[in-house]
Amino acid sequence: MCLGIPAKVLRIWNEGELRLGEVEMGGLKKEVIMSLSDEVKPGDYVIVHAGIAISKIGEEEVEETLKVWDEYLKVLGE
Repeated sequence: MCLGIPAKVLRIWNEGELRLGEVEMGGLKKEVIMSLSDEVKPGDYVIVHAGIAISKIGEEEVEETLKVWDEYLKVLGE
């Protein structure tokens, strides 16, 4: 199963031809590869899978996704 986690973009920079970003997800900060063709800027939200930002999402979708994650974690805890 592949799971993507919503994350807020904190900053973006380039290292050579590689575009990187620092994101915050669940209170943790992590560096990820910004492989998106969409224009992403700090403050935007993305879905991160395996250390790569794979899609940009809106705040409404973030809230809905986090609700699903909470339900999933509750089920695992039972």
